[in-house]
Amino acid sequence: MSNQSVFDTIVIGSGIGGLVTATQLAAKGASVLVLESYIIPGGSSGYFEREGYRFDVGASMIFGFGTEGTTNLLTRALEAVNVSLETIPDPVQIHYHLPGDLELKVHREYENFLQELTAHFPDQRQGIRKFYDECWKVFNCLNAMDLLSLEEIRYLTRVFFQHPLACLGLVKYLPQNAGDIARKYISDLELLKFIDMECYCWSVVPADKTPMINAGMVFSDRHYGGINYPVGGVGKIAQKLVEGLEKAGGQILYKARVKKILLEKGKAVGVQLVNGKEYRAKRIVSNATRWDTFEKLVPADQMPVAERKWQQRYQKSPGFLSLHLGVKADVLPPGTECHHIVLEDWENMEDAEGTIFVSIPTLLDPNLAPEGYHVFHTFTPSWMEDWQGLSLREYENKKEDAAGGLIERLETIFPGLDAGLDYMEVGTPRSHQRFLNRMDGTYGPIPSRKLMGLLGMPFNRTA
Repeated sequence: MSNQSVFDTIVIGSGIGGLVTATQLAAKGASVLVLESYIIPGGSSGYFEREGYRFDVGASMIFGFGTEGTTNLLTRALEAVNVSLETIPDPVQIHYHLPGDLELKVHREYENFLQELTAHFPDQRQGIRKFYDECWKVFNCLNAMDLLSLEEIRYLTRVFFQHPLACLGLVKYLPQNAGDIARKYISDLELLKFIDMECYCWSVVPADKTPMINAGMVFSDRHYGGINYPVGGVGKIAQKLVEGLEKAGGQILYKARVKKILLEKGKAVGVQLVNGKEYRAKRIVSNATRWDTFEKLVPADQMPVAERKWQQRYQKSPGFLSLHLGVKADVLPPGTECHHIVLEDWENMEDAEGTIFVSIPTLLDPNLAPEGYHVFHTFTPSWMEDWQGLSLREYENKKEDAAGGLIERLETIFPGLDAGLDYMEVGTPRSHQRFLNRMDGTYGPIPSRKLMGLLGMPFNRTA
């Protein structure tokens, strides 16, 4: 790294959001420094290796690698810095295993998905079509325009004159949530619960609290751009972005933990690391969580008024209990899909350890595990307070018990899973707080009450 200590922009954290911001700026000629506290980039989208297995730290279900339109944000971000990444299309987004023996798959092909869903709810055929088609209306508006910051007046003016109908089409959805739209067309309570799960599996809240614009994006892009897994694992995304960042003249510094954001006259002007080193910049971008940013990096008495209001509307979601497993290949039944969601009782969907998520990325890229074995990443919501105040022995025992409970539940889908284990590593919200610098190990913000769609969402500029 050069001896430069003043930059156009400093980015705190090398998660995907931070790296995309950094690469976009570097590609336009800005001098950019990314500060990462860990030894590799990626954060929740990083990786680690154990005994021949390469595990994704977080989710393996990746959007944004499409080839058409404007919603293929990862493809466009990589192209901006002249790098590319090979991906593998996933023919099924999710295989749901839900209460009442409700087993269904979200196929990449839209009509195949509607057919399968309608087969379970034949009297709701019209409502199913109308709800998901309305999601497409939202998506088609988004996909007609470049997706940039809503805080940039010049962008808003330009995009309105370029795409007036698309903009007007989105306006009516801004205050609406997915549940509002679903109930217009659907009366079956079990089907409405399924749509709750469709939202919960990525927003961590049911449909009534999930903005319709977000739902329209997810429920359509999985069929348009599709789910595509990076060859070599999710960690390759961050590695490629760093490669592009450096090609464009940007810099990244590892083992560089930021202690605080430096303020002068209420404006962010730099950062100080835990080792005392200071760097200055015209703009500071935080890829940390809002709580880590405004409760740790910025003094509490300097918190912007807008942020205080935001914290009244949003709260931290739970973190996760996660199991990274190496499993014998013969445990998987024929035709097993990559991604699964398991729930035995609708009443438990939002509870700690209620819903189980499973990813088996070696079904797409076998090179992530030794021959004859698969990577299993299974995780379920878990609150930090359930893991605090424990001695080391109590903590390890609790992890072992929790892992055993999850594996026992998964045996109903993958018989012989326990006997087929070759490797296991258990993570908790404490692990995520320690290694990912996420306060309480949180996944992110969720509404503390029902809000008006996206109208309650905060802007990102603070000064």
